[in-house]
Amino acid sequence: MDMLGDLESLQFEYGIQEEDRSWLYLQGRSRGLMIKACAHATFFCKLLCNLRESFHEKQTSSCLLTALLTGIRDDDELKVGIIGGGHLGKQLARVLLQLVPIPAENLRISTRRPEALDEFQKLGIQCFYHNPYLVDWANVIFLCCLPSQLPNICLEIQTRLEKGCIVYSFVAAVPIARLKLLLNHTNILRPQYHCVEDFVNIWGANKDITAALRDPVILRATCPYSPAGGIILNIKWLEGVLYAVLNICTARDMPHLQVLQLLNELLLSVHFEACEKDGASCPIFQLHDVVSQVYNKNLSQQRPFPWFDLTAVQLKETPFSQHLSASTALQDHLTYRYCDSFGISLPKEQQPGVSTGSASQ
Repeated sequence: MDMLGDLESLQFEYGIQEEDRSWLYLQGRSRGLMIKACAHATFFCKLLCNLRESFHEKQTSSCLLTALLTGIRDDDELKVGIIGGGHLGKQLARVLLQLVPIPAENLRISTRRPEALDEFQKLGIQCFYHNPYLVDWANVIFLCCLPSQLPNICLEIQTRLEKGCIVYSFVAAVPIARLKLLLNHTNILRPQYHCVEDFVNIWGANKDITAALRDPVILRATCPYSPAGGIILNIKWLEGVLYAVLNICTARDMPHLQVLQLLNELLLSVHFEACEKDGASCPIFQLHDVVSQVYNKNLSQQRPFPWFDLTAVQLKETPFSQHLSASTALQDHLTYRYCDSFGISLPKEQQPGVSTGSASQ
């Protein structure tokens, strides 16, 4: 088939009438949305895996009681469930398997046609049609279904959702406030994307999503603050991710000072060449960055953070949104951390403190 790959008659555009070619940009936009959505879900799962590894390391080094360790060991590994086995569900499963990577035994798919997922079952992934069973098992649930299917799915799973289970919705047609009502649940993430009219299609056409996310140019275009490719992520998603991490720590009763230290290790431990060696000039998360000043004054050192409603975080202004919008250094470091999680770095000309002109610094 490689010999036929460049034949014009085998291309998608072949046979399309000239007057209809103006709509071909929608193909690139659709692919770009798929790539960005899978990339951001992958980053989120990578972050949760790193968080759980940090829990395990700290518990082991603290020499906690054996009984306590035994009680939480089953929760050390991330367990991901996907509801929906269509095009998006299958692409997401491939990306999570290969790029996080999530072991096959820690990924399960619930779909109306599990017999169509033979590819994944051969890899050891359990595929079935039982949404409540999937929710009972998973820490994170990805909703990859059609909008018309969502009300019935929510009705099936709403009573089975534990407080700490994170529901990550790709159902763009259903707003997060509506999803909160349907699920009677607040631990929900829903990325929102804005598409611009004039854009350069950088998303490619022949690579699968996993291969595309190994391309540094495409991967950098998925960075949270990047407008490349004509698709812009609403940065409230990034706030939701941060507060989701705080909720996981709160569920473990971690004192908030330890949580802040852990947050800095997870998100701000990768530095630019221009950063000072001791990192003194680099941003760090502090208490007033994530909670209000009133709450800050009343929070004793050993208390955990409160439980945050992630739907409210993504709909309203928070202390973190104020801090994030005002700090370009924080935006730059989070972007750099995002790229580093995929094993790439920003070009020097895109790094802060690097001059692209002829003048010396």
